[in-house]
Amino acid sequence: MATKIKQILAREILDSRGWPTIEATIILDNGLMASASVPSSSQLKSFEAMEHRDGDHTRYFGQGVQIAVKNIENIIAPALLGLSPLKQSEIDKIMIDLDGTDNKQKLGSNTILAVSLAVARVAALSNKQSLHQYLNEAFFDGIKMSLPTPIFTMFNGGCHADTNLDFQEYLLVLNSKADRFKKSYATMLRAGVEIYHSLGELLSESGYDTDTGSEGGYAPEMDSSIQALELIMAATLKAGYDVKQEARLGIDVGSSALYDELSEEYIFSLDSNHFTRTNLVGLYNEWLRRFPLFYLEDPVAPEDTKGWQQVSEELGDKLILAGDDLFATNVNRLRPALKTGLANTIVIIPSQVGSLTETIECLKLAKRHNYKIVISARRGETNDDFISDLAVASAADYLKGGAPVRGERVAKWNRLLTLEDIIYGIKSGK
Repeated sequence: MATKIKQILAREILDSRGWPTIEATIILDNGLMASASVPSSSQLKSFEAMEHRDGDHTRYFGQGVQIAVKNIENIIAPALLGLSPLKQSEIDKIMIDLDGTDNKQKLGSNTILAVSLAVARVAALSNKQSLHQYLNEAFFDGIKMSLPTPIFTMFNGGCHADTNLDFQEYLLVLNSKADRFKKSYATMLRAGVEIYHSLGELLSESGYDTDTGSEGGYAPEMDSSIQALELIMAATLKAGYDVKQEARLGIDVGSSALYDELSEEYIFSLDSNHFTRTNLVGLYNEWLRRFPLFYLEDPVAPEDTKGWQQVSEELGDKLILAGDDLFATNVNRLRPALKTGLANTIVIIPSQVGSLTETIECLKLAKRHNYKIVISARRGETNDDFISDLAVASAADYLKGGAPVRGERVAKWNRLLTLEDIIYGIKSGK
């Protein structure tokens, strides 16, 4: 006899920044239960689905989610009770219809996603499967699973840290094809940790502070963006790894915060420069010649269509050109970009769109058009490791989880260690 949803609970918890977010728990009629918590964003990205916040400034300065919790228990739960947790698409559609808006502004993307992810978790338990196995078979036709290549945050800047660095993240991208990393996520994780701590030692030796930003990256006051890139390269060598062959550089520009729509210029405060889109693409080309730059995320603002066309034409065959704000994990934003050839990689963040079904729909559409897939954590994270299972289940190319420190970041990296053992260790008899 098929199990059914008996009860749905929700609660207000804290994210990694100390701000409220939501955790939901699904209980089945056979006693099985599972929970999921969702990250929260800064809500600066206008193309994302909307989070629901209370707006009551007597609690958490208006950032509480008690109304969202009540909406789960009083509006969503009655509509889902008695349904099989295996009917993910049907359940997600019911919640989307209950909201009834284009951007989930009534119930909130955080509200819907907490329930959606909890449904998937309890469905896996009901099927007596690990979450990654369930997702792989139920939504990805049992494709061959693999471990994603990790992308580690080394420096945080922009709106992700209290520092003068203009860009959101300065990244370390390991080369999974390098001899010492082949078929070993654990070895890549070790390299990321060693390089991260080597960078901290270099900063201390050079008189910089080692405070960290919202994703665990270092956040000192720097003289230039180039200096940050050079320090990552130096830390890589200090830790005993080869720059270019084993470890490359990446930048999440976070260009939305740098773009002035009136002048159509990008303003880099740290370097005291204003760039037109043409000059900015020229700067990226110069960095490609000077550094082992492999990954470039949101190099221009999502509303700068001409800029995206130019950067895609000039750089699309030279490096990983990832769209985060551009796509917002939304098929309605991805489809037109596919027609004009914008970017070659998509950043997938479930909370941007607000349900597992919509997330997977966007991910699969991108895969069909040969886009690389980056599953990403958020600025305000929880210890929930759902995205690690999603990355493995979908055979995503990369997982961008932040720095290799702090509980909410390490939870994702450690989960991949477990999944590596399940996929390559236990199955192969290692």
